[in-house]
Amino acid sequence: MNMLQNVSLSNHSTMRLGGTAAYMTEITSRIELEEALAWAEQNTLPVMMIGGGSNIIWRDEGFPGLVLVNKIMRFEETSDDDSNYYVTVGAGEDWDQVVARTVDQGASGLEYLSLIPGTAGATPVQNVGAYGQEIANVLVSVEAYDTQTKSFVNIPGFECEFGYRTSRFKTTDRGRFYITAITLHLSKTPPTPPFYRALEQYLTEHSITEYTPQVIRDAVIAIRQSKLPDPAQIANNGSFFANPLVDEGTLSQIQAAYPDVPHWPTADGRIKIPAAWLLEQAGFKDFHDVETGMGTWPKQPLVLVNEHAQTTAQLLQFRQKIIDAVQQKFEITLEQEPELLPL
Repeated sequence: MNMLQNVSLSNHSTMRLGGTAAYMTEITSRIELEEALAWAEQNTLPVMMIGGGSNIIWRDEGFPGLVLVNKIMRFEETSDDDSNYYVTVGAGEDWDQVVARTVDQGASGLEYLSLIPGTAGATPVQNVGAYGQEIANVLVSVEAYDTQTKSFVNIPGFECEFGYRTSRFKTTDRGRFYITAITLHLSKTPPTPPFYRALEQYLTEHSITEYTPQVIRDAVIAIRQSKLPDPAQIANNGSFFANPLVDEGTLSQIQAAYPDVPHWPTADGRIKIPAAWLLEQAGFKDFHDVETGMGTWPKQPLVLVNEHAQTTAQLLQFRQKIIDAVQQKFEITLEQEPELLPL
């Protein structure tokens, strides 16, 4: 176990901001995880596990404990028959590489989640989703270390309390489990329409009528690359705000002033409104804030970009400007997607 001290956390967030961690080490196995947790307990240190940092914003104060960087690799495939495909993936695996490998096998279910940055272990935490698909739709179980029982457990997908961009790992059991692997159930049946609107539009514009997991993956990648900056090149956390869910009354009030407001119903009866549309109407399209050094990506205002900010405080100041403007204009309170750590 290679224990590092006073490590800059800005190198472990794609927003590239934040203080320092007192200690940090990489974890490549379940045994190493147990050893690191035992060491932290002996030294009375708080512990936090992270993946690639694409969904993390570190506070300027840093973290006075031990940060575990999940590097647990695993990829075990099983197929029950010609229709079903199961795979167990280590939590430290690069997510897009996982998608690519399943698509190469002709398995369908993850292709809609292509090019989402981060690691496999992070996907259940906020129920990662895109283009009408969520990890909840394909997740069989989560393997994790339970800090309450001090043992490894397997949590069935139906016990993960999934919701829109949330789960028990983000809410009721936040900090309790350290995810080490996930098992997914995919299909050998090709994807079929109807597709999510933006995806459907792309397929129509390119006269694509035969659908395979690879075709859909290629289309999703093309769409994302045309709209979103590469976090390896441009400091950002991807979509910064979740699409808000509102009731019929709120929608009607907005439609009175904006008849063409985009929206779509959800399973629980509420209506989802694109956060990007709200930001545009509030004046934050291609916005560059001299005061904080932050801005919004020209092709997608939902992506906040660190142009020359030096502190997380500046990012949070810019975030609040957006939240206040949208609240004042629409009486909707935006919620950020990236986690602000430590809590």
